[in-house]
Amino acid sequence: MSSSIAAIHVAKKHFGLDDDTYRTKLVIITGKTSTKDMTEADRQKVLTVFRKEGFILPSATRRADGRHKLTGKYAKKLQALWIAAWNLGIVRDRDDKALLAFVKRQTGIDHTRFLVYADDAKRAIEALKSWINREAGVPYGNTNGYDWLAADGAKVAWAQWKILVPGAGLLVRKGFDSEVEKLTRRSMLQEVAAADWQIVMNSFGDRIRAGRGRSGDLPVSRGA
Repeated sequence: MSSSIAAIHVAKKHFGLDDDTYRTKLVIITGKTSTKDMTEADRQKVLTVFRKEGFILPSATRRADGRHKLTGKYAKKLQALWIAAWNLGIVRDRDDKALLAFVKRQTGIDHTRFLVYADDAKRAIEALKSWINREAGVPYGNTNGYDWLAADGAKVAWAQWKILVPGAGLLVRKGFDSEVEKLTRRSMLQEVAAADWQIVMNSFGDRIRAGRGRSGDLPVSRGA
């Protein structure tokens, strides 16, 4: 699906057009009932009309290297989940293109900037959470009675630790607390902020990927 087709479909949803009204509108503008039968010039005519009627196309911004950044209302949430999956060793490709391919498989939408409605975004978010939970046991929405597990970053870091230290449990955390303290300089897990958990997740992710790239034995620092 091209970006212009995706934008037209977002506009259709924005205006709440049923299929008959939508196709009638396309015929009035271009003489064609389907965006797939249109030329790119036809699609731009449709978008021009929709813009005049109040539709604001989500903007795309670029990085310094020219690539599009992930933008949109739900981009940060999806990217955070994707990086969490990468740090857990579930996802093998951290690149935004891999995430966008996942989003398209779940929603049929090409880019996060076109995810403007909660029901569309929810399909991708919940599918990613379910995958992470199934593969790594990350208990999204569940603290197991421990306040420090309220943050999603804490949940991911704890799941990573169980990969790194088989047999670790919440009652006997086998060095988890001391390792988190060493990385964040926080003396109690309850004091660890979201940015701190990101540091922990990145560090543990490096170890998980390093271990799986060699013999399969996962390395843990000597202080753990």
